[in-house]
Amino acid sequence: MTRHRVEHVSEFSYGEAVHGNLMLLRLHPSEDFGQRVLSFRLNVRPSADWVACEDAFGNRCHLLSIHRRHRHATVRASSEVETAAAPPLPERINATAWNALSDPGVSLRCWEFLAHGGLARPGPALDAFVEQNGIGRGEDPLSSLLTLSSRLHDVLRYEPGSTAVDSPIERILATGRGVCQDYAHVMIAIGRTWGIPSRYVSGYLNPGAATGEQPLPAASHAWAEFLLPELGWVGLDPTHGAAAGPGHIRTAVGRDYNDAAPTRGTVFGGGESRLGVKVTVRESGPGAHARRPQAPQ
Repeated sequence: MTRHRVEHVSEFSYGEAVHGNLMLLRLHPSEDFGQRVLSFRLNVRPSADWVACEDAFGNRCHLLSIHRRHRHATVRASSEVETAAAPPLPERINATAWNALSDPGVSLRCWEFLAHGGLARPGPALDAFVEQNGIGRGEDPLSSLLTLSSRLHDVLRYEPGSTAVDSPIERILATGRGVCQDYAHVMIAIGRTWGIPSRYVSGYLNPGAATGEQPLPAASHAWAEFLLPELGWVGLDPTHGAAAGPGHIRTAVGRDYNDAAPTRGTVFGGGESRLGVKVTVRESGPGAHARRPQAPQ
């Protein structure tokens, strides 16, 4: 087991006074896939009313409302999380898994992770990218995805600031440069064209547990998961060309970034707005004690 301390600070600044502020936060780490939340605390300034809830994908959320005039707001989420390494993936699974994925029952149960749309929508640019780089379905779904992850790691370049959070995949396909959410969106789009249920994962990466060669100066991270016969949901990180491991800390899943964004909100007034985010992730010592979740202050 690996224990992590995560601190995620979001600073909102507005050009004019805000009269009301409603935010949806997806900052509480998940409690599944060998991951356990030992403590979670939210601190919000100015003080806010809040309620805990779940969204359509089962993500743990907090809905906050600030009712006073303000030009600055700070949301600080502090977590202590324990993660366990998953069993090593085999190199391949039975080739009949392609037939299992084409079963109509899979389409009915997982339609939202098979439908094309949003920021992971395929198109002519993706078709050309796939053909140019010799990407295609292999003998079985798992080996095909492992090869795809490695290929994306090799041909794309990690470059912060080269795309925006709402950039479609055409941007990274045109320039060959992007960040983790772009890698994930491209891999998800290809996985869905192969008939594999594919979903976006947002969370954090403990830099000390990173694999692969891509430099990641920030600890916020995104990767993808794929539903495979015999294995269930399998996490793959194309930014590193590797499987997700105990250094990957999950907070939310969805069809694309928009479903799993850490913060979303609506303000009344405010004029021009700016958001600054600082995330730190580190391993905590063996003497750390679990604490019960506490309400926002």
